[in-house]
Amino acid sequence: ALLRQCPLLLPQDRHGTAYEGFVTAQGRNFHIRILLPVDLQLKNARIECSWHLKRILHGYRHILKQRLHSCPDLVSFMMELKTVLEIALKNTQDLHIPRPPEYYSCLVRDLEILGWNRVAYVDTGLSTVKLKAEDSCGRQHLITLKLNAKYPTEPPDCLVDFPVPFAVSWMPQNSLMDIYNQFLAALESLKEFWDALDEIDGKTWVLEPENPTRSATTRRIAIGNNVSVNIEVDPRHPNMLPECYFLGAGHEVNPLRTKLNNNMHLWDPEVSLLQNLRELLGIDFPSRAVLEKSDFAKDCGICYAYRLEGSAPDHVCDDPRCGQPFHQACLYEWLQGLPTSRQSFNVIFGECPYCNK
Repeated sequence: ALLRQCPLLLPQDRHGTAYEGFVTAQGRNFHIRILLPVDLQLKNARIECSWHLKRILHGYRHILKQRLHSCPDLVSFMMELKTVLEIALKNTQDLHIPRPPEYYSCLVRDLEILGWNRVAYVDTGLSTVKLKAEDSCGRQHLITLKLNAKYPTEPPDCLVDFPVPFAVSWMPQNSLMDIYNQFLAALESLKEFWDALDEIDGKTWVLEPENPTRSATTRRIAIGNNVSVNIEVDPRHPNMLPECYFLGAGHEVNPLRTKLNNNMHLWDPEVSLLQNLRELLGIDFPSRAVLEKSDFAKDCGICYAYRLEGSAPDHVCDDPRCGQPFHQACLYEWLQGLPTSRQSFNVIFGECPYCNK
């Protein structure tokens, strides 16, 4: 699939952790290098590119970061990257196209009809507009509109912090008010999703992401000392059972995994996501009001830091008397240096740096 979509991007090693080549947009090739961690998780990937491509994508870095977190595989991300690059190139070209007087008069009229109290930002060239809105729960949201010289014949590109794609329905006679109303409708359709995650963010200790965006669908929630659960919530069906992945020592997480499997049939869509998780797992998540994060979040036993390139320690020694956590990258590098460790495909086995088990 990657060969079909990006024939100029080639793997550089047999593990599939490094790719180098070119991404093509508007008939132009741009040099790029993608480095994946050993677990092939896109969210921890590093992207290196030519200074020219870096300059073109400068204003889209936060969007690409979101896409790295949300795309299931490298092929999907490369398709997203090509789409963003096409938009960036089009907007870069638009900056040099003189705009007709009708463009400015139409845009100013639309902004006056919309109301300047809804405008958060307008750039000096009147080509980028940010509009603000509140959903029914009082949460603040922004939509960024990138207008090209043919507006209103062609719709603006709309950038939002949503967990799902935002497609605008547009006719040449439409105005910014039509986009704004579609934006408000989309906000309400995601209300239950944000309600569920706001409750989790407010009542539990979320280890990752540290500062979640509105588009983030995952939460790693602390359960106990070096034990946590990573949940992936479906934005379209936020009250259904999310994908759950437990992190921690085997003797700690295996009973939780068994409880979840045995109690799945008890999931109640009428009850909040957090309450369902509590009842199915038979636990109380550590409260922000009672405990500090340091009470259950230990630093890595190798680098002695909690965060390493944004990630918290997620590998724990299985020995109950040890239970020391490590960053995956630190542990992998440590085990690679041990003469007694062995490797099978992309999994490495060896002794714990702390207890030698």
